[in-house]
Amino acid sequence: MPPLTASSLIPSSFRGLPSVVWTIFAGTIVNRLGYLVTPFLVFFLAARGVTGAETSYVLGALGAGNLLGPAVGGILADRIGRRPTMLIGLIGASAAQGALFLAPGVWTMAAAALLISAAGSTVSPAAYALLADAVDSERRRRAYALFGWGVNIGTAVAGVLGGYLAARGYWLLFAVDAGSMLAYALVVAVRLKDPKRPGTSDTPGGEPQEKKDGIGYGVVLRDRLALLLLPLFGVQLFVYSLTEVALPLAVHDSGLSPAVYGAMAAVNAILVVALQPFATARLSRFPQLAVQGAGGTLIAGGVALTGLADGVVGYTVSVVVWSLGEVVVAGIAAGVVANLAPAHARGRYQGAFSWTWGLARFAALTLGVAVYTTLGPSVLWWTALVAGTAAAVATAALTARVNTRTAHELAA
Repeated sequence: MPPLTASSLIPSSFRGLPSVVWTIFAGTIVNRLGYLVTPFLVFFLAARGVTGAETSYVLGALGAGNLLGPAVGGILADRIGRRPTMLIGLIGASAAQGALFLAPGVWTMAAAALLISAAGSTVSPAAYALLADAVDSERRRRAYALFGWGVNIGTAVAGVLGGYLAARGYWLLFAVDAGSMLAYALVVAVRLKDPKRPGTSDTPGGEPQEKKDGIGYGVVLRDRLALLLLPLFGVQLFVYSLTEVALPLAVHDSGLSPAVYGAMAAVNAILVVALQPFATARLSRFPQLAVQGAGGTLIAGGVALTGLADGVVGYTVSVVVWSLGEVVVAGIAAGVVANLAPAHARGRYQGAFSWTWGLARFAALTLGVAVYTTLGPSVLWWTALVAGTAAAVATAALTARVNTRTAHELAA
């Protein structure tokens, strides 16, 4: 029997990744262990005497911040560097947690909630860009899958920890959340270094490409392939986000207790944490967008199955199906976006991708809930099935164009 070593404990799909990837992975787990305030924010606001109508202002501000932060984070990551951007986001979000807890009224709470999500969401574009800097195109999917695995591990533990702490005082949620962000900031400050800023080589015209493209998102908006892929990823992310928004509504309308939704969340977390490393290893040999299309179809089908469920067994089946889809697609979208990006614009490309994710969640919170409550649940489930499947098929159909583009970039 071979001796047990640290490397033998690492899933094969993640072996060989550089230390910077593992540092971000560890920091992400620490950060997500403190992801406690947002899931319990409604209960905290109710305890402070905030009414239902006023709660919507705070939640709306929280969603709006997720649209602002990624756009700013992408520009800062390319302009001032990945590491400074991550530090600004983490420290700013930590301070905003304290501001929200101490806020005296609804509007100050809304302002603090906006700052929490805006500052917190600046971190992802910089972290994604740093991962792209650290690994070649062949290993990016594995690096992003490891990042996502860290998010799920931390979130799974936070779900249990949050319920325990909330019963003992909401101030503990805020303290742990802010503390985890500062701990991640310390990891970033001590363990990470910014790579040499790319994009300084001269173009045939004699002017650095970075100056030709400017500092804004014009470089992304001029990329026709990116403009095809990002909306398709956005539709799939919207369908997936319904699991956070419409699933609890369906469980409630079935007359089941909130504990059932908690159990469904636990099923999802267990499946993703247990299966993702093995799925990444097995599926890495296949074309990425074809795998993305297959996983997106599973997610759309699983979400749609929610409409057929009327008990614990039915909801469990639906969660298992879309969780398997989540396992299949792990790391692919971010990896494809990174491979499309010029070296000097990786932060902005990842900012555009993170903004797409924020827009999808915001649409699920607003449009998804509106369709569910006004047009009826069946309309939402059919929309999820048709839109999600169509977007998955269209994504897979772009495989040849993405492969040609990637091969051209590598040759260049």
